Amino acid sequence: MTGTGSRPEGAPLRSPVAAGLRASRPGMILAVAGLILAALAVYANSFAGPFIFDDLDSIPQNPTIRHFTAALSPPGTGVTVTSRPVLNLSFALNYAISGDRVWSYHAVNLLIHALAGLALFGVVRRTITGLAGDRGQAAAAARGSGGDATLTAFFVALLWLVHPLQTESVTYMVQRAESLMGLFYLLTLYCFIRGAQGQEGGFRSRGWFALAFASCLLGMGTKEVMVSAPVIVLLYDRTFLAGSFRAAWRRRAWVHLSLAATWLLLAGLVLHGANRGGSAGFGVALGFWAYFATQFQAVAHYLWLSIWPHPLILDYGAQLATSAWDVAPYAAVVAALVAATAYALVRKPALGFLGAWFFAILAPTSLVAVVRQTLAEHRMYLALAPVLVVLVLSLQKWLGRRTWWIYAAAAALGFAGLTLARNTDYRSDEAILSDTVAKRPGNAAAQNNLGNVLARSNRAEAALTHYEEALRLKPDYADVYFDAGKALEQLGRRPEAVADYEQALRFRPNFADAQDALGVVLGLSGRLSEGIEHLEQAVRIDPAQPGSRRNLGDALRMAGRLPEALAQYEEAVRLAPDSAQSHCNLGNALREADRLPEAIAQYERAVQLDPAQPATHNDLGIVELMAGRTPDAIAQFESALRLDPGLPQVHLNLAAALASAGRNDEAATQTEAARRLGASIPAPQN
Repeated sequence: MTGTGSRPEGAPLRSPVAAGLRASRPGMILAVAGLILAALAVYANSFAGPFIFDDLDSIPQNPTIRHFTAALSPPGTGVTVTSRPVLNLSFALNYAISGDRVWSYHAVNLLIHALAGLALFGVVRRTITGLAGDRGQAAAAARGSGGDATLTAFFVALLWLVHPLQTESVTYMVQRAESLMGLFYLLTLYCFIRGAQGQEGGFRSRGWFALAFASCLLGMGTKEVMVSAPVIVLLYDRTFLAGSFRAAWRRRAWVHLSLAATWLLLAGLVLHGANRGGSAGFGVALGFWAYFATQFQAVAHYLWLSIWPHPLILDYGAQLATSAWDVAPYAAVVAALVAATAYALVRKPALGFLGAWFFAILAPTSLVAVVRQTLAEHRMYLALAPVLVVLVLSLQKWLGRRTWWIYAAAAALGFAGLTLARNTDYRSDEAILSDTVAKRPGNAAAQNNLGNVLARSNRAEAALTHYEEALRLKPDYADVYFDAGKALEQLGRRPEAVADYEQALRFRPNFADAQDALGVVLGLSGRLSEGIEHLEQAVRIDPAQPGSRRNLGDALRMAGRLPEALAQYEEAVRLAPDSAQSHCNLGNALREADRLPEAIAQYERAVQLDPAQPATHNDLGIVELMAGRTPDAIAQFESALRLDPGLPQVHLNLAAALASAGRNDEAATQTEAARRLGASIPAPQN
């Protein structure tokens, strides 16, 4: 089977390719600069966007990114970074630069996107120049079919960079999973092309092949969609370089085998990930056929958004196709495209390659069920590239060499404006989720998430409205009952909160967070023994959760079971050694057990970890005063008051410490300060 139909099987690459690339180098430099500036321009207004939605679990609440070594073992709880160590490591790099401040995460996302655009530019440019060179058109080696290769590649990459469909993968920080994988995918292809277009067996050629292998390996550690990269590279070799699969294998079998070997890493990560915590895979709750049928509509929708990117929606939810009649029109469109791709692979290999690339990118998420979203715009990040190649080449064919680029430039300007507007939707979690609910009101998860945002901003009543709508849409939604219980607690409606937590557990008995929350609220409601039972159940379900350990410890202390409480606090410290709260709780229990030196050590560690908490300084001062370390106690009370001078009890504690040190005038001043702040101080007895 021939590829381009222009090169005898096994023939070497012709020299006009390199000549054409050299001839257009000034244009290439201008094109690269233009692409970088375009990417900066359309995403300049994205840098203020905060962590939203799934960002929270994978970045600020992800303890593994605090240390580079831990980052190679991302959380296994079904969050975005699960089983994706390269992605997690990239977030660890950001954390080392800026902690939880968002600017560096946005900067790296934009850098990744710009580099991916440049890699796409290089792939398209070298492919078109190579085709021109193979046709023996030495004078036109710098031109593609219907136009200059550099100009064609520039507009493909420009449209791809500024297209609003890409905002989810760039502005939404956690979707770096898609853009970083896309970068490694394109680099794998680009480096392979450079190696194949170089001197066969030369040092530089082998170096490019080594870089292709490294990019492919890193991509496998970033996201599972990378699985098709070795196949697409082989298909590219057959189509544009070797002329047939046989020739490609004979000339570069070791390269293709090395790329295929990266599947071993991916297989290990997938097996270790165990269906990504139940959020994706063949064994999840969604039925395969219902999910697969829904993907016909998804693919058709993606293609429509490629041309007309409106409306864009962050979260489409988990709705599945329910009727064959609903699926049929979309299935017909997709089946026709698949058939056309199969035909083109034989008769028009270059066009067939583009179709195969498009479907290869979408195949993993079309065949492997993703529980949370049956349709997601970020899946088009890389699949958009072949669509835009076809669009640009079609403009060249229909409009001619003189005018096609004017229409392409107009499209780029329009896309850029839409991207700038879309970025403003990410200005806050409330804004993007309100936009999602407005466009997709039947999405129960979006209703719930908007409720959570409102609850976090102390608007519990407004949150309950969205929780009620989510439950109307999905009456067995355990997460919503749990979140509604939290909102009801904010409002002081504990009996209703208990009822909602119990409902959450009725639908999901192993819901550790609901067991924990129910245990706490029962304890606060005077039902301590029942609360302890639920807290113990929470610890059995998720023994690695330090918060549940602390809550159980608190309940056991209230019940007078101090040795058991100490054991829970000690385990909480072991699980979260960087948690100031865990050290503080353990210090409280040790103080109650009259183990003062150990209590002091725990409080001192808590102060080191979080020196901005006046309560911790106060607790440390109390135990130091009990241990006879009066000067140290005074220093801690003074530190607490520097942080918050409006604490009457701390003024009284400082007064007691000063009196103990014989500094009676200063003690009287602190006592008077406490009285002014509302402290009730008995009158002195005669």
